[in-house]
Amino acid sequence: MILPIYVYGHPLLRKTAKEIDAATYPNLKELIDNMYETMYSADGVGLAAPQVGLEDRIFVVDLEPLADNEHPEFKSFKKVFINAEITEKTGELEWVEEGCLSIPGIHEKVPREERIRIQYLDEDLQPHDEEYTGYMARVIQHEYDHLDGIMFTDRISPLRKRMIKSKLSNMEKGKVSCHYRVKTV
Repeated sequence: MILPIYVYGHPLLRKTAKEIDAATYPNLKELIDNMYETMYSADGVGLAAPQVGLEDRIFVVDLEPLADNEHPEFKSFKKVFINAEITEKTGELEWVEEGCLSIPGIHEKVPREERIRIQYLDEDLQPHDEEYTGYMARVIQHEYDHLDGIMFTDRISPLRKRMIKSKLSNMEKGKVSCHYRVKTV
């Protein structure tokens, strides 16, 4: 089932998500399938539970649509992150343009560390402790931020924030247009 994506300005996007367990979600597989289906319908590569109106610490990522000769490692990168915790960020800050399904039509350069270590549970609630670099680390950090109520626009330069202020203000007022189903304030 395709869920509506909550847009910038909705208060739920600013809340800190809560950990989940099997008892919280007896239909966890169905939730994960719905999140993937919603993400694919909006042409995204990542989606966090707060973006679909849930206060839960879960996000999905699928980089396969970006796999090519330069990035064959993306071919098999489809993961669910439950109760994730980034335990380490290292390396140089890299400024790369990001967008977000909850902030349609806006893309800005965002600084993020090039390497992370993350602990999480997969869709079978099995624990993992892994390291990621480059674009994989960036996408994970972006989605992880949603679990803590942080939007990518919170990380851009003050000058760029002033330049997009009116667009964000319009979104807060429910003035948004995109090709996927959204929920405004």
